[in-house]
Amino acid sequence: MPSRSAVGANVSGMDEMVGKSVDNVVDSPVDKAVDKAADDAAHDAAGEAGHEQVLTGGNTTGVVRVGDTVHRAAGPWTPTIQRLLAHVRAAGMTEVPEPLGVDDRGREIVSYLPGDVPGWPAPTWLWSEDVLVEAGRLLRGFHDATAGFDRSDAAWRVPATEPAEVICHNDAAPYNMVFRDGRLVGLIDLDTASPGPRVLDLAYLAYRIAPFSGDAFAGVGYDVGHLEPMARLDTLTAAYGSPFRRVEVLRAMVGKLGDLAGWSVARADDGGPAELREHAAMYRADARRIAALADAEERG
Repeated sequence: MPSRSAVGANVSGMDEMVGKSVDNVVDSPVDKAVDKAADDAAHDAAGEAGHEQVLTGGNTTGVVRVGDTVHRAAGPWTPTIQRLLAHVRAAGMTEVPEPLGVDDRGREIVSYLPGDVPGWPAPTWLWSEDVLVEAGRLLRGFHDATAGFDRSDAAWRVPATEPAEVICHNDAAPYNMVFRDGRLVGLIDLDTASPGPRVLDLAYLAYRIAPFSGDAFAGVGYDVGHLEPMARLDTLTAAYGSPFRRVEVLRAMVGKLGDLAGWSVARADDGGPAELREHAAMYRADARRIAALADAEERG
């Protein structure tokens, strides 16, 4: 995720890679939200009238809420993602949106998951150990629920990564998670999902929530010195429930950041925002720092 200088600049790493939109976004930290009940009432009134309310924030384009549904631009991958959502929900993973087909304009429809998606600066509660554990368990639940998904004739927006153990979210991070009263209740924006190794998804989640990202505390007005990313990585991995070694997760993190940096530069070269080069520089700096941590672990 690029560095944030303003609240609500909710552009994810996969946004940069594929230019995707974001569904549910909160324009301010949850613990500083202003009259959310009034905002929900406005949404409800718009829905009752059949009106579309644009969901704003960062790189969001063409995503609207209509009552209890979200409509967004579809693509060749949409039928696959709709099937994936149905499969995962049938397996008991109801924390993802319900697939509802397409509307008369050809846009994808999914159910709206009520709650809050943390903006930037990040709210203090995001760094609680409870959230860390819930995030690890949620990601494991999602991965396990993708078992047995029929990949024949599947079209993916993001290429598969070997070993294709499960279907990865590919952008599992707090900005794609829904919270209510500080508790994790949903996982959204699955349009970039594709087959891949479990550790790749876990690594990116750790990058964002341990955290190891250079922009994690951009703009915050509170003390964050108490956080120990390596210890939090251990807690997250334990909550996920697979015996990945620290070095495995860190190496996967480095690879992911290299991909994000490459895509960011390619998009900038192709006419995208010039600031993408700054994002690429951050990813590369983070990758060097995390690679050094991995090297130290191996020397251990």
